Amino acid sequence: MLFAITCQDVPDSLAKRQSARPDHLARLDTLQQQGRLVLAGPFPAIDNNDPGSAGFTGSLIVAEFASLADAEAWASKDPYLAAGVYEHVTVKPFKQVFPK
Repeated sequence: MLFAITCQDVPDSLAKRQSARPDHLARLDTLQQQGRLVLAGPFPAIDNNDPGSAGFTGSLIVAEFASLADAEAWASKDPYLAAGVYEHVTVKPFKQVFPK
């Protein structure tokens, strides 16, 4: 089943994001190689794909896991969480309707 993992950043998270980014992306790359990643990316703090020093306000990951418990366990080990980037993480079942 698919799960949406929505993450809210702490204020002024950019420096923390930059330091933990390689490990964060490596975990997402593993999901992609396993064919389980639907999409992933950050929420820019301003209306721009490259927000510069404004940074980001959080992230969204949609991926396949065997259960809610598995998705929560995976999310709890995110390097951004360990680095103090994320203030709050929510994991919910997700039903993809589009694209078909």
